[in-house]
Amino acid sequence: MPPDHTIKTLLLPSGRKIPVLGQGTWYMGENPAQRKREVDALRLGMELGVSLIDTAEMYAEGGAEEIVGEAIAGRRDEVFLVSKVYPHNAGRRGMQAACERSLRRLGTDCIDLYLLHWPGSVPLAETLEAFEALKAQGKIRDFGVSNFDRNQMQKLAGLPGGKAIAANQVLYNLMRRGVEWNLLPWCREHAMPVMAYSPLESGAQDQRLLLGNPSLKAIAVRHGENVSPAQIALAWLLRQDNVIAIPKAVDPAHVRANRAALDIVLTEQDMAELDQAFPPPQRDVPLEMR
Repeated sequence: MPPDHTIKTLLLPSGRKIPVLGQGTWYMGENPAQRKREVDALRLGMELGVSLIDTAEMYAEGGAEEIVGEAIAGRRDEVFLVSKVYPHNAGRRGMQAACERSLRRLGTDCIDLYLLHWPGSVPLAETLEAFEALKAQGKIRDFGVSNFDRNQMQKLAGLPGGKAIAANQVLYNLMRRGVEWNLLPWCREHAMPVMAYSPLESGAQDQRLLLGNPSLKAIAVRHGENVSPAQIALAWLLRQDNVIAIPKAVDPAHVRANRAALDIVLTEQDMAELDQAFPPPQRDVPLEMR
């Protein structure tokens, strides 16, 4: 029998399904010499069943969306497509134009989930109106936000259309667990998935700190010689209720390793040791961003 590449899904508030593991594209599209490698990586992920692809108009100023467009050409129906709009484009007219530019770069007529990249100066009520207009036109299926803390989410939920927010994408990994204090519980209470970006950190120094952690390395060894600390860190995140992880990978081995992390079953002992090595928050902390 062929391998089962089925990815577990969560439900968005709209009732639509979203995979719990996706592919990030931050820093893609910046170097033309890497284009084929980046496109091939996304296609490999799709072949392995990782059908959620996350991008943004900010990434390489549209370059990453072009990479995604090339990768999904002829295969759009297989993909759950997420993109993000700059805050300064989040008004009624600006968002319409920004979304249409993104659609052209992506080579599609509809984005599955369109997010406000971070809070900006455009009134949120106007942004919600712009989202609703795009949804009514069939250019997006769901909309949400990124880098919003709990207070901002509460304010948003109180506005007309605010209860239709489908997801919140935030920085979340073993070293950055602040969202567990009150944002993650709030999103769970409202059946709103949290998308974790930089699930394995992003800077070289932070990645070394995370993946070089002795406890993380020991747990990886315990799970088998082919299991890496990065896979354990990703498996930990994927074990969290109501959380989606979107690691970025260009190396084919990393793409395969990210997919394999979904099949790692962490024990209660593993979880306890990770809590000791990377303590959960003991107080409210400001939302971290990248």
